[in-house]
Amino acid sequence: MIKQILGKIPRKPSKSTQDDSYGDGGVDNGYSSVNSYNGPNSSNGLKPSSTQSKSSISGLGISRSSNGTIAGGNKSNQAKKSAASVTQVDPLLASGGYEALPSFRDVPSSEKQNLFIKKLNMCCVVFNFSDPVSDLKKKDIKRQTLLELVDYISSVNSKFNEAVMQEITQMVAVNLFRIFPSASHENKVLESYDLEEEEPTMEPAWPHIQVVYEFLLRFVASSETDAKLAKRYVDHSFVLRLLDLFDSEDQRERDYLKTILHRIYGKFMVHRPFIRKAINNIFYRFIFETEKHNGIAELLEILGSIINGFALPLKEEHKLFLVRALLPLHKPKCVSMYHQQLLYCITQFVEKDVKLADTVIRGLLKYWPVTNSSKEVMFLTELEEILEATQPAEFQRCMVPLFRQISRCLNSFHFQVAERTLFLWNNDHLRNLIIQNRQVILPMVLPALERNTRNHWNQAVQSLTLNVRKIFSDADQALFDEYLERFQEDEVKDRETQQRRESTWKRLEDVAASKAVSNEAVLVLKFASSVAITTSPKARASAGS
Repeated sequence: MIKQILGKIPRKPSKSTQDDSYGDGGVDNGYSSVNSYNGPNSSNGLKPSSTQSKSSISGLGISRSSNGTIAGGNKSNQAKKSAASVTQVDPLLASGGYEALPSFRDVPSSEKQNLFIKKLNMCCVVFNFSDPVSDLKKKDIKRQTLLELVDYISSVNSKFNEAVMQEITQMVAVNLFRIFPSASHENKVLESYDLEEEEPTMEPAWPHIQVVYEFLLRFVASSETDAKLAKRYVDHSFVLRLLDLFDSEDQRERDYLKTILHRIYGKFMVHRPFIRKAINNIFYRFIFETEKHNGIAELLEILGSIINGFALPLKEEHKLFLVRALLPLHKPKCVSMYHQQLLYCITQFVEKDVKLADTVIRGLLKYWPVTNSSKEVMFLTELEEILEATQPAEFQRCMVPLFRQISRCLNSFHFQVAERTLFLWNNDHLRNLIIQNRQVILPMVLPALERNTRNHWNQAVQSLTLNVRKIFSDADQALFDEYLERFQEDEVKDRETQQRRESTWKRLEDVAASKAVSNEAVLVLKFASSVAITTSPKARASAGS
């Protein structure tokens, strides 16, 4: 009987187990956290100690790492602290007393704010979802509490004060901000890594994280959130940590982040330049260092909406963003993962400032793929979209390098590349631009068209080539005949040159074979068209030396 009574008495956690934030076995293995601050209005066992209050932060410097430690803050100071000083275990939670608080409906209006803060503090406990059977009751209590918080923040009719905002950002930071495992980023060879083939990892803590995201979204969108006051807590550090989460492999999480960041951009005007710069930095690291990031498409979706709202005339900063960030995004191998969003952003720029068409087209040509046929088809599709918005003056500036590349694509042995190139002539706007500038374009593309009609292995490509050929001949038969005749003359000259070259090599081989036995030197003069054979002793001596 005495043993049974003693067994019910809660044990004081030992130093070896103080890495578990609340001693309940629910805070480790990648989803651990430390409730280092519980708020000034806490009660019922959740009131922080004086040490915690002095060292409290708004939650922006806290993150959960994959090994259950704390990331952020002063690392040197953290290294000096013992585990006991880093992890503050709440006595109520250590005793297994994680119980549901009263509903908002059950308390008077004057007590709702205090209850709201208590529930926020209660939700700062992070459970271990890698073990699906541990702490099921407590996990359910937390989820129900989070849902109550979402309902409350949606129906509140008074402005949030600083204390409440501090508690809100603290709870959000503890639950959301975490460090993703780096194995998929650094331990894999980039050349062999394929985003399309990798299976995404689903967030095991999503039942809680989803509601926290919904809570944050409602908070940012709420008319009771004063942006001037909230910017002290939803600050640059908070925004950076949100942007870090875009690298999550869980598509559901990235969708929430996309919506929330867009709302923050709209509500907090003071943060707009910083958000754009931070996204730029993510792109730079992705393009020039890692070529691995899961959230490029979502970030480009946000930017598409932002670019759509740019005032005219465009600032120089925005044009530099196009040249330095958006155009180089064509370089990575995994461009197919975000190409649709990238195309939308670039066409927005061209539609806002038609003079940028030349810059964009030359940028595309700079990053044009050489051996990747599927990527080349994407580039051709994008090229048509851009040319659709290009005016004649800008078209004339870039048409020479553009149609040199198009001519190479016409003769591609990959039938989809050749076919997609020929489809450009089906676009009325582009066809009109080509016809208006046919005197420059026809000499560049006619040889490629003629080679296709004679030699291309694909019947569909040959048929489309004949259609394009007919467009030129119908537009200007005299010009077409003139350049066709020139092409035929050039063909004859090329054949003669080739025959002379082959004849020269044949003579050289014959002479070399005949003189091999006698060890006589065979001298080929650099600027002579024939083979000179030196047989004099003096010449042989010179050649031998």
